Amino acid sequence: MIINTYDDNVLSEAFGIDMSDVPGLGVGAGWGRVAPGAASDSHQHDETEFFVIVRGSGELVVDGRRHPAAPGTVVLFEPFESHVLENTGDTDLVFFTQYWRDAGRALTSALNPERKSFGDRPVFVFSTPPTPNGDLHLGHLSGPYLGADVFVRHQRMNGTRAWHLTGSDDYQSYVVAAAAADGVEPAEAAAHYSAEIARTLELMDIPLDQYTVTDTAPEYRTGLQDFFSRVVSSGRVTVTEADALFDAETGRYLYEVDVKGGCPGCGSGAGGNICEQCGEPNVVTDLTDPVSADSPAAPRTGRVSRWSLPLHEFRATLDAHHRLGRVPARLRELTDRLFSRPSLDIPVSHPSSWGVPPAERDVDGQVIWVWPEMSYGFLYGIQALGARLGESWQAAAPEQDWKVVHFFGYDNSFYHAILYPTLYELAFPGWKPDIDYHVNEFYLLEGQKFSTSRRHAIWGKEILGPATVDAVRYFLSRTRPEAERTNFQRAAYEATLENTLIGTWQHWLNDLGTRITKHYGGTAPDAGTWTPEHSAFLGRLGNRLDAVSASLGSEGFSLNEAAAELDGIVEDTVRFSRKEGLLAETPGWESEARTATALELAAARLLARVAAPIMPRFAGRLAAALSMPEPADWPRTVDLVAPGSDIHLAEAVFFVRTGTPAPASADAPAPRLLDWLGGLVRTLLSLPDDQAVAGRSLTALGTGSLQAVTLQYQILDALDVDVTLEELLDAPDLTALAALVEERAEDAAVTELTGGERR
Repeated sequence: MIINTYDDNVLSEAFGIDMSDVPGLGVGAGWGRVAPGAASDSHQHDETEFFVIVRGSGELVVDGRRHPAAPGTVVLFEPFESHVLENTGDTDLVFFTQYWRDAGRALTSALNPERKSFGDRPVFVFSTPPTPNGDLHLGHLSGPYLGADVFVRHQRMNGTRAWHLTGSDDYQSYVVAAAAADGVEPAEAAAHYSAEIARTLELMDIPLDQYTVTDTAPEYRTGLQDFFSRVVSSGRVTVTEADALFDAETGRYLYEVDVKGGCPGCGSGAGGNICEQCGEPNVVTDLTDPVSADSPAAPRTGRVSRWSLPLHEFRATLDAHHRLGRVPARLRELTDRLFSRPSLDIPVSHPSSWGVPPAERDVDGQVIWVWPEMSYGFLYGIQALGARLGESWQAAAPEQDWKVVHFFGYDNSFYHAILYPTLYELAFPGWKPDIDYHVNEFYLLEGQKFSTSRRHAIWGKEILGPATVDAVRYFLSRTRPEAERTNFQRAAYEATLENTLIGTWQHWLNDLGTRITKHYGGTAPDAGTWTPEHSAFLGRLGNRLDAVSASLGSEGFSLNEAAAELDGIVEDTVRFSRKEGLLAETPGWESEARTATALELAAARLLARVAAPIMPRFAGRLAAALSMPEPADWPRTVDLVAPGSDIHLAEAVFFVRTGTPAPASADAPAPRLLDWLGGLVRTLLSLPDDQAVAGRSLTALGTGSLQAVTLQYQILDALDVDVTLEELLDAPDLTALAALVEERAEDAAVTELTGGERR
């Protein structure tokens, strides 16, 4: 027998509260105490755990959802459920816990979509508000904007109340520089580029639920001033005199775009206030060899009073915040690096005439720094969205059940993941914002960084249109810089369009449609007899569904992986089709052939549904070609297309080339093997002797997989040339195929076969 009694004297600190062990029970066990007004640290683990509340009262917060806790309450936490126990009473809250590992249960929980759902919570997904100093290029679009759009589309297909919010970051100092270059006022430049940005997002098929134009948004300025006053009233942000840089000739105060130099952290070239390479902030005076944008003379140092935040005092705040939501290791490492500094005083106001001044008059001629401003802008966006939806959401009273999801580039990490949670703690001490962070690295263009200021970019409007947008979205999803910098190359995009989307995806779908028209009158056949290969393929499609679901889920979100899984569905199906096609027209195996075709249609149906968040137009067109409604719900199973459904795949066009290849010269001689090859194909397909075949592909002529294999062996036997099935079926026409075979064949063999002269 083991008897253990709760004892205050043996408690020690763990998980932010007091705990003690109870040994000998065969599983982990212990007593816990939460003091009045205190709470345990948010955490999750692979063990299954339960609490029994013995004394006191409070609330359990499990994956952001609140539940009452009182004596007699028993709660079991599945593996990986985040949990917090808060004491809302006046006396100690005492509980008993047991926990144990169960590998099967942990795996089930890790894969459970219900656990990873947001339930009824409102989910506000923000892409970093772009600076309106230019239009959006592919570097911008590949990062926060495409990521947030796909995330929201997928969440909505799963029943989540999710919205995509952004806006234009009008009060950036970069707007002042752009306006000067354009010879206009900052407000005019901001309005112009903000409208261009919104139009480019439309071309990218990124609909927005809230687009805040900060310079003209109603009550934005007063709301921002109120937020800043809340921060100031905490007593932690004060007016502090410190060194600053000024241009040696004009005397202008220098920050952000006005100055550059060496990063004090990593030594790389950095702009004022942030280093894009290592992500660390600077205060300008700590830049090495600073250079002013105004004049070549070395900037001078002077003293200036500004509102300042002693950020180094908030390590505990950030540690607690970073345990609450999804915070990638990259951001936690940046935080740890910053707090290794002995001090970090961040100015949150700057001398400028462009922006919103604080309501406090302690300093004159200054505006609230645009980056702290953005933390309020997110709350304003929620309020503005709520006003249109009939919700009572208020920027001045953020609610605990709000789920916030941020998408941004790594160069904005300091602001989003470190500065903003600190400001929220000061402005709203009772609010513990539950925020997930999704960060991308830099996307290079032909080996160099995309740059609006240097106009080194492929602008969205250059490449986006109704016929190209899905191809662009797919390619950016495959190549966007998620864990490391990646490189956009126009030639690679064109090759992916030609070889993957047209040469593989569209080719397969058109071929499938042709076969269904030929064998089943253009309607979906019902499955017949199943073979082990058929059931294995269905299982493989199920695995693909699980994988793409995980890659678009809130915990493991990755467009790289999701796009790869879409391609995997097609590649798996093309391989399956070629194997099964060997018996497609063989008497006695008709029932099995129906099943194989029905499974190909199931793959197409699955592709239409799971491609919808990334390639919405393609998904809609494919669904229509299968006589399905536009995908609205995320699939949980792999389903067959309803037998008898009209199938319109044979002539469907899902992707188009960006340019038409130059036609062959009229004087160019036809391949010597063209007539011979044409004769083989006419005989193989039982075509009339006078039917023109030179300008048509084998697929367009109705060649099945078994017939293609026969042709493959005929070419090998006659010319000792090995041509793959992919090369046979992917050749644009018979003329190109004849040229390919002739190029590989011995000249003597071609001459002997055709009876012509040697070349």
